[in-house]
Amino acid sequence: MDSINIVSAIFNYAKTNPDSLAIAVPRKPNKRIPEDGEIQYRCVSYEELASKIENLSRGFMSFGFKKGDRVVMMLPPNIDFFAVAFALMRCGLVPVLMDPGIGIRHLKNSIKESQPIGFIGIYKAHLARIIFGWGKKYIKKQIVIGPKLIFGKRSYSAVKQMGKSLSEHEDFMMGNYPISTDDIAAILFTSGSTGEPKGVVYTHGNFMHQIKNIQKTFGMMEGEIDLSTFPPFALFNPTVGLSTVVPDMDPTKPANVNPEKIIAALKQFGITTMFGSPALLDRVGRYIQNRDIKIPTLQRVISAGAPVPAKTMVRFSKLLMEGVQIFTPYGATEAMPITSISSDVLLSPDIKNRSVRGGGVCIGKPVEGIILKIIKISDEPFEFWSDDLELTDGEIGEITVKGESVTKAYFNKEKSTKLAKIKDQDGFYHRMGDLAYIDGSGLLWFCGRKSQRVKIKDGVLFTIPCETIFNQHPQVHLTALVEVNNKAVLCVELDKEVRNPDEAKIKEELSEYAKNQKLEIKTFLFHPSFPVDARHNAKIRREKLALWASSKLQF
Repeated sequence: MDSINIVSAIFNYAKTNPDSLAIAVPRKPNKRIPEDGEIQYRCVSYEELASKIENLSRGFMSFGFKKGDRVVMMLPPNIDFFAVAFALMRCGLVPVLMDPGIGIRHLKNSIKESQPIGFIGIYKAHLARIIFGWGKKYIKKQIVIGPKLIFGKRSYSAVKQMGKSLSEHEDFMMGNYPISTDDIAAILFTSGSTGEPKGVVYTHGNFMHQIKNIQKTFGMMEGEIDLSTFPPFALFNPTVGLSTVVPDMDPTKPANVNPEKIIAALKQFGITTMFGSPALLDRVGRYIQNRDIKIPTLQRVISAGAPVPAKTMVRFSKLLMEGVQIFTPYGATEAMPITSISSDVLLSPDIKNRSVRGGGVCIGKPVEGIILKIIKISDEPFEFWSDDLELTDGEIGEITVKGESVTKAYFNKEKSTKLAKIKDQDGFYHRMGDLAYIDGSGLLWFCGRKSQRVKIKDGVLFTIPCETIFNQHPQVHLTALVEVNNKAVLCVELDKEVRNPDEAKIKEELSEYAKNQKLEIKTFLFHPSFPVDARHNAKIRREKLALWASSKLQF
């Protein structure tokens, strides 16, 4: 087993570029943009970040944590969030990360499944832990961040002070702490948008290969500045010499972001790369469509979490200089990135026309290091790989992937792991739970979640290919295909900018779309605002919509 610690890269960069910006976060929420257009940020250099990580690492070990201990982190996206996560991994501890938006019940179950020894969080998080009984059977060490203590638990400041007081010659000298590529680096919980959240086990080797894949795929260079609207995705920016700017926003509600604050951060820091969910890009794109705003420093935009509608790309592209691309990589918590495609390809006539005719959404070709195959659709596990599972080009099936960045298991979920992994002679394939087909040129076309395919009397309909047909209607924002009593129902969310819509006429026009494409969809229901996932506000919760549609209909 190779020895590696990806956090060491931060210390190396701190030696060569000590004064470079590592992380910037808003000092406090601003209801309005100041007149000069600049928001006050707290900025930390690489030298300062390395010092914080070193002190915390020593403090955690002095506090009694041992290599392999799992520690739940519940912190806002500030400098402490990054410092704590890196410090835990630096000394072989395992941060456990989950979205607060998954709800109280899922949080309790997720913490129970991860069986953590420690809990590091702000005062409110500890209060919730006590009230709702999170992990009381397992959590033995608690650290409170903030001015208040709960029942005398250890404060974050005290742990930092413990680290500072230790000699650099202690036995657990952080720079030499042995970490293997196969050691668990973190447990990241899925969003649970189509079921129960699951804890994905990441090894240090997984992270190392993932970082390399991201750098190669998007051409990110040392010294660039990233605007991170979803901080967990930026967690490893410092390991490759990128500066991270966290904008003034609630990262759990990207659909409600203030566009002015995003644009202010882009200008203030000379941002070169940014990540934003489709919902965030849509909101910012609507704001700028009638304004003359350009960001000359921005070299690329990355959007993921759900397919990005073509009209959203066109709107947001007004912000970009000529030739700058919006990349829409495909992946999941278990494996990312898997494929990637740029906006110039997505918006090309051939690709766009195939999509609006029901071909699905093109998500590009596999990135370097990923082997991708399409297998037959089944809800049953496949223990061993067989060539008979693989489909030919053009056939819709489940996406499976293999590679060094692909995670091996879910934590404490043997049944889920068995369902998601297929062993082969030199490893395993991971089943993505998504459906797609490969065309004659090797491009992958996304067709939706396997669990959300719609079974009707005469066959099966796939969500994304059908919905893309109807989403081109000028008054439609989104559509969602669901099944009610073996019949297809299309839920429709109208564009919020449409005033006094004629729903009867829109239904008539959507029915015409269905007839032209020979789709057995005759029922259309208007919904005020689709339920979406907590992480990106982009994945449609079709299971919830199906229950809502069922309550509205009597077939």
